[in-house]
Amino acid sequence: MAETLSPFHFRLSFSRLLSFPWPAKPTLSRSPAVAEATHHLRAAGARQGRLSSAPRESPPPKQKARPTTSPSMPGRGRAPETSRPRKMAGNINLEVSPHRAVAAVRLLRVEQGGAFVDLLNEKGKHSAGNGMDYVERTLGFRTRELDNRDIRLVTEIVGGTVRWKRYLDHVILSLCNEDRMFRGMEPLLLQILRISFYEIIKLGMPPYAVLYENVKLAKIALRPGAGNLVNGLLRKLILTMETGTLPLPKVEGDDRAQARALAIIYSHPVWMVRRWLKYLGQEEAVKLMNWNNNGPIYSLRVNSANGLTRDDLIMRLKSLNVS
Repeated sequence: MAETLSPFHFRLSFSRLLSFPWPAKPTLSRSPAVAEATHHLRAAGARQGRLSSAPRESPPPKQKARPTTSPSMPGRGRAPETSRPRKMAGNINLEVSPHRAVAAVRLLRVEQGGAFVDLLNEKGKHSAGNGMDYVERTLGFRTRELDNRDIRLVTEIVGGTVRWKRYLDHVILSLCNEDRMFRGMEPLLLQILRISFYEIIKLGMPPYAVLYENVKLAKIALRPGAGNLVNGLLRKLILTMETGTLPLPKVEGDDRAQARALAIIYSHPVWMVRRWLKYLGQEEAVKLMNWNNNGPIYSLRVNSANGLTRDDLIMRLKSLNVS
């Protein structure tokens, strides 16, 4: 007959089981080198934990970028910094003299882009028929469309400035305080100065009207400092012309020195001047250079087949105020 066990008996047996002398848990012995390496790893982990738990500094708030002007490189223009709002109609600047702005851009195309002066007025896909687009890409704005008078002025200024470039650069350089001021000029600023000097010296335009218009063009197309430089140099030029002290080289010294001086005065290549001096003499060479710098002479021929005589043509031209 099986023996029955009470709940008290189960509690007593479990207490004996717990009090049984079980063998201790075996421990692994570590060498001193292993213990030292473990210590270093724990220390490194603690340092990493402290670093990771340190509060991070929030980045400084981003500031809105100020609008900057575009660099003054060929084919690009700067946004002007003017103290008063410009008169604009859309993207058309109404303050700038249109023929001077177009002439400056065309001179840049001639000097830096290798364009031909006599082809800039031609109509076509790759010509100046779309010239206002060049003005907008270079200066950042458009001017009003050129009328017939403006077109004639642009043609005269561009062609004359190219012809007298050596002479104009010498005068500009002579009026600068330092040579590096002239050497470091921006291309567009130099073209504006050449146009200004050509209009005053060679075209005989009113000096202070030229000064006002070109200073305004430099300030709007470049920056106020450029306009101040144009203002200072033009005032120096006006003063030297009023006192008759325009800076020109003296024709003296040996043959090479004389050729260099004449090349500046009459704006011709030095090698050409030396050749003409050698074969023609100074007097004939100067006459040839003067003739070479003059504008073309136009002539009219009477078509007698239409019953028009020379005197009739002269009377018609006089009635139209053509002289």
